Amino acid sequence: MSNDRLKQFDKAVRMREESTDLFIQIWKEYHLYTTLEYWMMASVLVVPLLILFFKIDKSKIFLIGFFGYSFHVVFAYIDLFGMNAGYWHYPFQLIPTLPSLSIDASFVPVTFMLVYQWTINHKKNYYLYAFLTSGGFSFVFKPLLVELGLFRMYENKNYLHLLVGYIFVSLMAKFMTNVFLWTQKKYEHSKVQN
Repeated sequence: MSNDRLKQFDKAVRMREESTDLFIQIWKEYHLYTTLEYWMMASVLVVPLLILFFKIDKSKIFLIGFFGYSFHVVFAYIDLFGMNAGYWHYPFQLIPTLPSLSIDASFVPVTFMLVYQWTINHKKNYYLYAFLTSGGFSFVFKPLLVELGLFRMYENKNYLHLLVGYIFVSLMAKFMTNVFLWTQKKYEHSKVQN
């Protein structure tokens, strides 16, 4: 590896560290943890998890949980990519080093988990309802966050870009869940034959 490349890499790492330090400094200096917006984001984290605790179908808890975990992981990576690329960011953060914790870890995954659960329990088309939910997040929820000053978009990004992201994440979570269900069924079938 060339020495210049490593120097450039080290410089980029230092710049990222400085950026993170600046986010923490803003968070502390403006006492963001004492604002109404901060507590709104805290409720966006806690309330959906409480609802999920009471509403999740306990007979399918691992299936719904695996789907939710898959959704969360893919969604967090997409959101992180968007923030690192400068496409969007969250001005009010529960923890400055985890800027989208409330949205990525709770509100959006829990909503999609409950949609997934509902489509399974009522034998409805997941893809249709995932598309509708994606539209709701893209054209209702995110504009509301923008109006409240809790979400900012840059680089000419718009709500259509967000819709594509939500649809992609909902398809990937379903695909990952289906792969594991298929593998489980195949393993159980081969076990019965032996």
